[in-house]
Amino acid sequence: MFKVIRNENAPASLANRRSYSEQDVLDALSRVFHKKCYICETKEPIDINVEHFEPHLGDLDKKFNWDNLYFSCGRCNNIKLAKYNDLLDCCDSNVDVLRAIKHVPPITPYAKCLRIEPQNDDEKTKLTAELIEKVFNSTHTPNKTVSASFLRKRVFQQFNLFLDLQREYFDELALPVEKETALERMKLLIKASSQYCAFISWCVLDDDELAPLLDEFIGIL
Repeated sequence: MFKVIRNENAPASLANRRSYSEQDVLDALSRVFHKKCYICETKEPIDINVEHFEPHLGDLDKKFNWDNLYFSCGRCNNIKLAKYNDLLDCCDSNVDVLRAIKHVPPITPYAKCLRIEPQNDDEKTKLTAELIEKVFNSTHTPNKTVSASFLRKRVFQQFNLFLDLQREYFDELALPVEKETALERMKLLIKASSQYCAFISWCVLDDDELAPLLDEFIGIL
């Protein structure tokens, strides 16, 4: 999960409480969430949902509250449903959602699962990690099994980009300019706007040499 700064005012169409999924709402959420599903981090998903972070259950204030609307793919929204209500809030400036849950990328494109590890013992962190783990590893239906495998391959592709840059940086024959270029490109992969940035950021955090060089750039806009 990645940090989100809700830096736009409520779209005008929410004022009339007619619909929470008008074009201006979708456009604003797309910008705020960098066109990424806030749970799986897939960029420009085919099936987009305007999700209520807290279920509104008929409460109009929650239903049309701009701060309660999140950019989600249909698959993640379907998995989340009503079970996962008390989650870490990626829009909460007081919560470091990225460091709260370790995302470990698959080491091959056909890995059967990937690891999602809560770093804190509180219930919100554990529940959020459980949801993310289910999103990437679910096998409870044939459809979810296939789509989870597809997601893991997408994460591996991004991880492979990082590995290429890592090899360039640590190459004994690399020139200083080549090492600097590799670092600059790594910075792009760990930006909040980059797809699956939580996985790549944790690769950096776990590296004794790269972490001091790149830590301050993790999750920036």
